Amino acid sequence: MSSFQAKVYVTLKPTVNDPQGVTVRGALHTLGFPTVTDVRVGKLIEIQLDAASAAEAKQRIETMCKQLLANPVIERFTFELVEAAVPAHSS
Repeated sequence: MSSFQAKVYVTLKPTVNDPQGVTVRGALHTLGFPTVTDVRVGKLIEIQLDAASAAEAKQRIETMCKQLLANPVIERFTFELVEAAVPAHSS
């Protein structure tokens, strides 16, 4: 069994209005950044899990995203999966 770390990025689909992004863009303009033309706000979810293989970990993360972490009607997701470093044991 190996340990894996996943970084899941959940964002609104491009066709979905992002009122939080509009607010952030307005605030950036107010702070002196008038060249910002668009802002989209999303979520980063970090997950640590054990799995027999990278393929199994990937399948589990995809299932988690589809069942809970992302709303497929208005959101899309991507993720990065890396095998977690095993800490060295001190003697």
